[in-house]
Order: sequence, then structure tokens, then C-alpha cells
Amino acid sequence: MSGHLQPIKLDSYKPLRELVCENIRQAIIDGTFSPGERLMEIQLADEMGVSRTPVREAIRKLELEGFVVMIPRRGTYVADISIKDITEIYEIRISLDILAAGLAAERITDEELEQLNGYLIEIGQHIANNDMEKIVEVDTAFHDMLYTASRNERLRSIINNLREQMTTIRGRSMSYPGRLVETMDEHRNLVEAIAAHDVERAQYAARIHLENAEHTLMRSLSEHLPQKKA
Repeated sequence: MSGHLQPIKLDSYKPLRELVCENIRQAIIDGTFSPGERLMEIQLADEMGVSRTPVREAIRKLELEGFVVMIPRRGTYVADISIKDITEIYEIRISLDILAAGLAAERITDEELEQLNGYLIEIGQHIANNDMEKIVEVDTAFHDMLYTASRNERLRSIINNLREQMTTIRGRSMSYPGRLVETMDEHRNLVEAIAAHDVERAQYAARIHLENAEHTLMRSLSEHLPQKKA
């Protein structure tokens, strides 16, 4: 195992198991741990300066999120998400996001709508600065606000779980040439529909946004696959 985790700082209000989980998850996302790499509880605990118990709890959560795979009698490995996994996740995400957008169009507050527009401005600024890390961060906040506006906590929780499973490769879609401009247009269409409290238009905008994101991701992944010889 080649990872080098930062020691956990115990000055946070969050439970230790959450801090450990976030630390390991981020190491997987940023490539410190590679797909297929084995994760050893003892080494992870030593690197973070914690006992094995919060590490074990974190690994169980990461397995549910799809970041790791636990194989009986062999150990825990970083998951390598497949095309089939991506397709299945998007099939569910599209349906759930359509539902969330429709509910948000009915239930959003003026303050939440103002925040959505603020996020659009902020994303535009980060695009101008070519700051992909900030773009992803604010885009995540944008969608979180939509899910909050749905006023359905179970729906929000399920969507976030599915979204976390895609985090490791999500940047490939957003960084694809021309995709950021398309994403901004799709976001504006979605916000305009929600602001008008037009449920059907909001649902359509959500569908188009997720379908385009999926198609772009698939195109990006296909371009990185080894080419078959004639």
C-alpha cells in the first residue's frame, strides 16, 4: 500500500469515524490510493494516529458508498468502477434528479433561489480562472441546494450516496472540451424553470443535464480505452 494519509486532527466537532472516513475517501479521490490497491487497517490506523475501530467503521461506510470492495478472506481493495456501474448509477440518478427538480419547483424558497443564482455566478468566475477544483466544489453545492429545496431528506440522502460513487471520475465529464459551457447553460435552464415553479420544465431540464453529463463521461472514458487492433 503506497498511500500516505495525514494524521487526524482531533479538534473537529465531527465524530472520529467521520474524520477517518473523509480522510480515506479523499485519498481515493485524489489518486493517493489506486484502483485495485489493497487497504490494510493496521497501516491506515498507524498513518492517521487512530485505533483500528474507526478505520474499520470507515471502511464499512466506504464499501456502502462504492469506494472500496471487501473480499472475504482476502481483504479490502479500492474499487475500480466499471462502465456497467456508471450506466446503472446514471439510470437511477436521472430518475431521482427529475423527482428532486420537480419537488424543488414546487417548494423552493426565495432565499434558496437567490443562493442558486449566486452559485451560477460563482461557477462562472471559476470557469474564467480555469479552477476545476473550485468548479466541482461549487457545482456540488449547487446540486445540494436543489436537493435541499425538494424538502425530501430521504431523496437527498439517496442521491448523495449515488453521487459519491461517481466522485472519482466525475471530473472527466466536467473537464471534457466544451462541457463546462454546456453545463452552465443547463444549470441556467434548470434554475429558470424552478424559479417559474414550472414542474414539467424543471424535470425536463434535470433530465437533459444528467443525460448530457452521462454521454460526455462515456465519451471521455471511451477515448481513454485501449484501441483494438484491426
